[in-house]
Amino acid sequence: MNRIRCITFDLDDTLWSCQPVITEAERRFHGWLLERFPFLTQHYPDLDTLIAHRSECYQRHPSLHHDMTLLRKRWLEELAVRHALGDAWIEEGFRVFWLARNEVELYPEARQVLEGLKSHFIIGAITNGNADVRHIGVDHYFDFVLTSAESGVAKPDPGIFFLALKKAGVKAHECLHVGDNLETDIQGARACGIHAVWVNADSHTHEKTRMADAVVRHVGELPQVLHLDGVWSAAH
Repeated sequence: MNRIRCITFDLDDTLWSCQPVITEAERRFHGWLLERFPFLTQHYPDLDTLIAHRSECYQRHPSLHHDMTLLRKRWLEELAVRHALGDAWIEEGFRVFWLARNEVELYPEARQVLEGLKSHFIIGAITNGNADVRHIGVDHYFDFVLTSAESGVAKPDPGIFFLALKKAGVKAHECLHVGDNLETDIQGARACGIHAVWVNADSHTHEKTRMADAVVRHVGELPQVLHLDGVWSAAH
């Protein structure tokens, strides 16, 4: 196997914990919305009710699932029409959510690994979400960041992985993708001939585990995997 020259990372739940952040962002938006439009309390008295409405909207727009920003704004537009709210508030309302959604904190081991690998590999990020590494303040770790919104397709679609290879200027066998989702990250990468390491934080067992070249509990174990397997070496 040729030497790995590029390592790409998923972001959410690979480099930082995502779900608690999203939950807080939804809570913050719900509070802001009711403060802006108090009469909506009778329609969305709690967060679960509002999220149920959002989920129903998302299900009706599968063609937008690669662009979480556009999808959420579509929901806000539908919310505005449904309750005659006008549209002047939509951008501000989206930003309330987006700012909170980007209040993430890298896992300590992730920061150390990114710092260590940066001098040896081309480092990229491939994400289906709308986290902004520049806003978060970690963009200096990456040579490129590829979002599903930019690509027009989301993982595991091969298109986003092939576009990443083009950005990195490497061939599939020269790239390693690291992610927490077996379907979108591991299966998607392997289908394109890209090596893959599964971040299995909860030590789940799954028949598709064999698809991964290696399994780690967190990205802090990645350097050990790269060294001990004797398969991938730093491209100096």
